[in-house]
Order: sequence, then C-alpha cells, then structure tokens
Amino acid sequence: MATDKNLFLYDFAIVAIMKNEGHYVKEWLDYHLAAGVDHFYIYDNESTDNFKEVLQPYIEAGTVTYTFYPGVGKQIRAYNDAFKNYRFFCRYMAFIDTDEFIFPQSKKSIVTVVDEIFNEKEELGGMEVNWQIYGSNFQETADYSKGVLERFTRRAEQIASGVKSIANPRKLSYIASPHYLEYFHGTEEILAATDEGKALVQSQILINHYQFKSHEEFSNKMSRGSATYYKPDFYTEDDFNHIENNEVFDDSILKYRDARALKKVGKAIGREIDYNKLIGALFQNLNPIISGENLAEDFFEGKMETFLTCRALASYLKENILDETRGAFVEKATLKAIQAAALTNLSVADAELLLSELPNILKLNYPEVKEILNISLEILARMKDEFNAQIDSFGKLKFWKDFNELDNMYRILENFKYYDYKQE
Repeated sequence: MATDKNLFLYDFAIVAIMKNEGHYVKEWLDYHLAAGVDHFYIYDNESTDNFKEVLQPYIEAGTVTYTFYPGVGKQIRAYNDAFKNYRFFCRYMAFIDTDEFIFPQSKKSIVTVVDEIFNEKEELGGMEVNWQIYGSNFQETADYSKGVLERFTRRAEQIASGVKSIANPRKLSYIASPHYLEYFHGTEEILAATDEGKALVQSQILINHYQFKSHEEFSNKMSRGSATYYKPDFYTEDDFNHIENNEVFDDSILKYRDARALKKVGKAIGREIDYNKLIGALFQNLNPIISGENLAEDFFEGKMETFLTCRALASYLKENILDETRGAFVEKATLKAIQAAALTNLSVADAELLLSELPNILKLNYPEVKEILNISLEILARMKDEFNAQIDSFGKLKFWKDFNELDNMYRILENFKYYDYKQE
C-alpha cells in the first residue's frame, strides 16, 4: 500500500559524495532542480577547492543538507548514512555522482517518470537506470567557462550496461556497492539487464555519464583517486582510452534542460517546506487513532511504512514547529498506530523496516514504546525461525547472515524489557 505522498518533506532527493567539485556542482544542482529534484544530501569528502563556497547558497536555501565526511573510501558509508537517517523524509532517493545527470526521455520531470514506473509494480522497492556514456569530444584541455553538458555532446552509440539506482529508501536493507542496492526480503527491483527492465526503464529514463571529460580533467580525477575504493591509482590511462566514446552527436539533454529551466524562471534555488501541508497530512492519516475510533485490524494492515513515516514526521515537527504538548500528543498517536500495525499479518519487508527503525523508537520515553518493544521481540523470534528454515535453501549464505543479525538484535533488545518507559 503506497504511503501518502503528502507526508514527505521531499518528493525526490539525490545522495552524492563529492571532493573538489567546485567547477561542476552548480551546473549539476541547477540541472537537477530544473528536472524536478527538490533536495540533495551532499557529503563533502575533504574538498580543498571552493566547493563549499559554491554550495553555500543552496545550503542556506534549504536545498542541500551538507555533511563534512573526511576519510578514504567513504562512498558506501555515506550512502548508508543518508538512507538510514533520511529515509522517511523523501519519497525517492537516487544515488549518483557529480558526473552523472538523470535524464528523462520526455519532457516530464524526473519524479513524474519515476512515479509512473513505480505505479506499474505494487511492491517495487527500486530500479536500476542505465548509463549513457559521453566521451571527451576530443578535448585535451578543460574550458571551465562552459558547462559539462555544453562541452560534451558526443556519446557511445549503445546504451551501457553500467547502472545507478533510484529507490524507495524505506525498502532498502543496506548498500554495499555504488551501483547495486540491497532491499528487504520480498521487495521487487527492476533490473536493467533484463528484458522487462529495458522495456520499463530505458525508453523512459537514462543517466548521462560524463565520466572523464577532457584529458586534462581526466588526469585531475586520476590524481584525486576513488571515493569508493582505497586504491589511489584506481583510474589509468587505459580507462580513459576505453571510455572515450564519441561516436554519436547527441545534445538532447540540453534541449530538455532548457525547456525545464523555463518553468523555473523567477523561482528561488530552493522551495520552502510547506509545514501546513505536512501537519494536515499527519493528522489526516492519524485521525481515526486520535479520535479513539474502535478500528478493525484490517485498517492497520499493510500500513507499517505509513505509520513509521508518520512517526518520523511527528518527531521532526515536534523539534521544528509544534509545541511540546501538541508534539508529544501526536508522537504518542503514531506509536499507537505502529503498535496496532505490528499486531497485523506483517510482510517480512515491513517487519524488517520496523526492526531497522527500533533504535529511533526506543529513544522515545513513552509507555507505548515498551509495548512496541515486546511485540518486536515476538516478531524477531518468528523471523529467526523463518530464516532458519531457509538456511539449507538456495542463497543460504544470505539467510545465515540475516539469521545471525536477527539473533544478535534479539539478545540486545531483551535487555530493554526491564527498562521502565514512562512519560516525563
């Protein structure tokens, strides 16, 4: 059951980790804003150029959530941090780099295209989107007076097998690769390599990948190293020669960008959050619980994602908008809804989502939290049995891993049974 889209701060967010991308990030942000993206979670991997200065207006406008993220090989950690911390704030998340531009194959916005694809499959968690590789346009030196989209207009003839992903972040289990995401059990994913995936995705949306640009820019990227891997010499001259695809002239993304940008004329680089809309949606979804109606179990069935989203939104509004009394009232209502939903016939994916969100729920000091904890222990025990039964099946290593994680969680949470939750 789809979660009410009015419960989210953002429709579509992009997660990216960047280092010394001051020359490129403004064009990348402005393009995606025109294309319908409304938020960015950007992790700064120790930039030493003017990257933060270029970002500052977007940060101040509330368009960018900025995190300084030092260290080597941090891309996967940044991706996992983003979806775990912000999964209930945006309907969709894309995980891409600054040299990648999401490109709908029509005049529609990105979120409209993604909505249409997701509406094709009820239990869809995410989809892979193929790269369209652009070459160097035979340029040796960098001309930063022009944008990437204007400078590089020649691409490979064939759509590449490489992909990045767009997901419902509430269906994600973890991320172990920049390209492929891992979802909760029973969650469907559109794979770009399948005939079905090609039919559903490639004709509607691609990712233009400007991986190495001019030879000068390639050399700069080579010296910077990879955000994903620890190897400092991840890129080589052979990579540039292999990737340099200039067979076909194609500037269609410029036409798309310019048409979309006309719709944004006079608008700010960000949009204010509509708190009235959020509060209205929250109370509308919780009204039967708040009013004390005697609701049947089927009212709550299939709504775990909705009520967990309500809980995250209620806590956000309590911190930013609502007074303490009203905030606590609505927060408690969301916990009652989660408790009731947990007593229904949960799907495995919904059970996993509840368990993954327990650390945030256990921090709340309400009596309802104790009931959710006790129910979660029962759910954990059932899931352990279910996964244990699958250990001898195909894919048994994954079930062993999941079983051990559940077992560790169960043993830790048992200690919380003795904590006295009460409202202060």
